[in-house]
Amino acid sequence: MRELLCNSTYFGVLISLIGYGLGVILKRKFKKAVFNPLLVSIVFVIAVLLVLGVDYESYNNSAKYLSYLLTPATVCLAIPLYQQLELLKGNYRAILGGIVSGALASFLSVFALAKLFNLTHQQYVTLLPKSITTAIGMGVSQELGGIVTITVSVIIITGVLGNIMAELVCKLFRIKEPVAKGIALGTSSHAIGTVKAMEMGEVEGAMSSLAIAVTGLVTVIGASFFANLM
Repeated sequence: MRELLCNSTYFGVLISLIGYGLGVILKRKFKKAVFNPLLVSIVFVIAVLLVLGVDYESYNNSAKYLSYLLTPATVCLAIPLYQQLELLKGNYRAILGGIVSGALASFLSVFALAKLFNLTHQQYVTLLPKSITTAIGMGVSQELGGIVTITVSVIIITGVLGNIMAELVCKLFRIKEPVAKGIALGTSSHAIGTVKAMEMGEVEGAMSSLAIAVTGLVTVIGASFFANLM
């Protein structure tokens, strides 16, 4: 049975989709942030692999086809941005300022924590792209000499935490402006945060979509500079 699953072409895709579908059902039923579909699917896949004794490499070989959809899915986020183009033109200074500030905050927090916990250079650069979408973050990590698999994990964790805590943070700091909410989510939590932004409203979703692209560009440029600081 184990050999059959390890050699299956679509086993990884199947359990990934089942896990995500289960997460969607739980989120709709209980309406709790902790039942984020991506988080549920991660836990579900890990549990299935442990129970069936399937190693990660075998799973990844059959689940890699899902990653091919990552880039076109990210590009599709341009649609809500186009629909809010006039709003973007009227607030471009504040929007760009917010995105750059968010990217700098990400870099500085990683640098401070790396110093605090005495991380190696490789570990440090692995964490630098934590707040950008996986498609860009993997390339940045590889270029800087980081551990790509850990970078992917950190990016996912960052996005899931942003998705779960978004409403609480906005309520705690009394952030009511839709543009501010969208920029904050897209800058700090990339595509996973953008899903939450779209749930909040069209403006939030559009601004978050913009933040993903611009933050990715700022990170590609800024990561090279910050990588040399340690």
